[in-house]
Amino acid sequence: MSTTLSPSFTSRPLVPYAHNYQHGESEPAHQHECAQLIHSLTGVVRVITDAGSWIVPPGRGVWMPPGVRHALHITGQVAARTVFIDPLARADLPATCQVVQVSPLLRELIIAALALPEQYQPHTRTERIYELLLDEIRVMDVLPFSLPEPNTPPLKALCQKIRNEPGERWTMENAAQQLSISSRTLARRFYHETGLQFSDWVRRARLMEALTRLPDRRNGFANFQCKVCFGEAEGFW
Repeated sequence: MSTTLSPSFTSRPLVPYAHNYQHGESEPAHQHECAQLIHSLTGVVRVITDAGSWIVPPGRGVWMPPGVRHALHITGQVAARTVFIDPLARADLPATCQVVQVSPLLRELIIAALALPEQYQPHTRTERIYELLLDEIRVMDVLPFSLPEPNTPPLKALCQKIRNEPGERWTMENAAQQLSISSRTLARRFYHETGLQFSDWVRRARLMEALTRLPDRRNGFANFQCKVCFGEAEGFW
């Protein structure tokens, strides 16, 4: 598991790693000093950090900059292909956590890199694959499968209740009533702390919960074909 890995970049700019998870597995909170791209071939990965959570549907990936403390929760049979990246490999690598579209080219480059030697000569096929893989990471499209976490305890508790009861009718009015504040105050505070309107946050929370529940006949969960898996998350709910 990646919690025990300490990648070395003395001979190459990135270290590929393959690991298969069973449904219900998890990795406790940990961090790496390097950047990390986790690509899920099958199954769903939920990534939780202090700043929020991210859902990685099959065929997509999650990018994490160096030093981000995160935990992983697995739904379905997950075939994960991870790339640990030297933070000095490129000056313009993404600076924030984000769920990303993994292009067919990037997917094949990750798979090819697993078979490459650690030591190699300049201007060889191995070097070109490593460099092209880094180039493709720089241009990954970002997908809206993130859920920012508020900072204050009352809003944290409200958001946790919404996640626990996504099927309830969550309106601004009834949420504000639970906190004994006005709807206008809740709207202002919620946007200030999360960067999302309350209704958008609720819709996204429902989307992310659905992504971990949708069944698949082959493995019981998450290798499905639906609009949300192709980047059309906004407006789905």
